[in-house]
Amino acid sequence: MNDFERRKAKYQPVAQILRDVYGELTWHPGQSAMDELVSCILSQNTNDTNRDKAFAALKARYPDWQAVVDAPTDDLIETIRSAGLANQKAPRIQRALERIYRERGEYNIDFLNELPLDEARDWLISIDGVGPKTAAIVLCFAFNRPAFPVDTHVHRVGKRIGFLPENISAEKAHPFMEAIVPPEDHYAFHIYLIRHGRDTCRARNPMCARCPLKNYCDDYQSTINP
Repeated sequence: MNDFERRKAKYQPVAQILRDVYGELTWHPGQSAMDELVSCILSQNTNDTNRDKAFAALKARYPDWQAVVDAPTDDLIETIRSAGLANQKAPRIQRALERIYRERGEYNIDFLNELPLDEARDWLISIDGVGPKTAAIVLCFAFNRPAFPVDTHVHRVGKRIGFLPENISAEKAHPFMEAIVPPEDHYAFHIYLIRHGRDTCRARNPMCARCPLKNYCDDYQSTINP
């Protein structure tokens, strides 16, 4: 068994344990793809609470995306200030919306669901301020496409368990996780790893003694139970 096969072999037992802990998860349509995209831009370098507060403020202040584009940038900055880095995010959102309208003639990116996955991902990443994580979130959450988002929790937990090599960047981890996790499980397993990262495998003071994954965790086996 080579190194990648060893990492991939962890998936089924780990997924089953997390499924037992957190319950079955099934994708359901949520936000529109446009909402997901803007929400993701707001989420960069902040937490979910601040993102949600800023997104709610944006939706309450502006009746549609054209109004966001037409708004003075300073006004948009104040509206989304709770998300942090508003001076960067406001013009980034406006430029993204302008690009979408210029290319599509409407504020709608549902056409991405009809494209091959790699083409859809490349189109999203070509938007200024959209990286692999944002693209994967839009594709996975809005369309249930087999894209695997890697955020800080997934990156940390993935490395500790041993799905990911220790020195891999979050950006390069996306295709790695997509190769390990079956396409139909991308949404659920992404959520499982986030929940596990928040509840147990925390960045500081991880609760290894109570972790249900310790028998499969490279970090636990090598540092705590060598």
